[in-house]
Amino acid sequence: MSIKLIVGLGNPGSKYAETRHNAGVWFVERLRQAHNVMLYPDNKFQGSAGKLNLHSNNIDVFIPSTYMNESGQSVLAIAHFYKILPHEILIAHDELDLPTGVARLKQGGGHAGHNGLRDVIAHLHSPDFWRLRIGINHPGVKEDVADYVLHTPNKSDQHNIESAIDHAISVMPDFLGNEQSLAVQNLHSKTS
Repeated sequence: MSIKLIVGLGNPGSKYAETRHNAGVWFVERLRQAHNVMLYPDNKFQGSAGKLNLHSNNIDVFIPSTYMNESGQSVLAIAHFYKILPHEILIAHDELDLPTGVARLKQGGGHAGHNGLRDVIAHLHSPDFWRLRIGINHPGVKEDVADYVLHTPNKSDQHNIESAIDHAISVMPDFLGNEQSLAVQNLHSKTS
């Protein structure tokens, strides 16, 4: 089983670039920089796409240009074009249910109220894709969530989120080299 597509969820534009909801985009940007991957706008996919070559595998790297709650149409477009199955996709996203400084890998599951995941599941007709869940903390009150995710984290939280992303980047060679169990073990032991 190999990953053929990595997607960073977020909202487009400078207004949202530094907000918690864009943690998935931050991960893809860091991954892209670490491996010298260029992303180019691609209108047929409604996003920016590039190729990551690792272990002699070409892996598509993608950031949708749609808003978070419409992410599924972009993910479906690129997955369909390259004939990529749901279990061959890694979606990086912000996770309210994890504290900052923590990142977790898992395959499958529900959307837990995350509108980006909800739309991806609806468009792929499957929840079986992998997720990189990047902790952003919870504001404590459900009614505050929408406002919370669309704001910039404080310096301490930002540092912790970046640290978790760096740990996730460090396990990607194993994860993308068909050593998912090892990658999960190493990531989960590094960030807690």
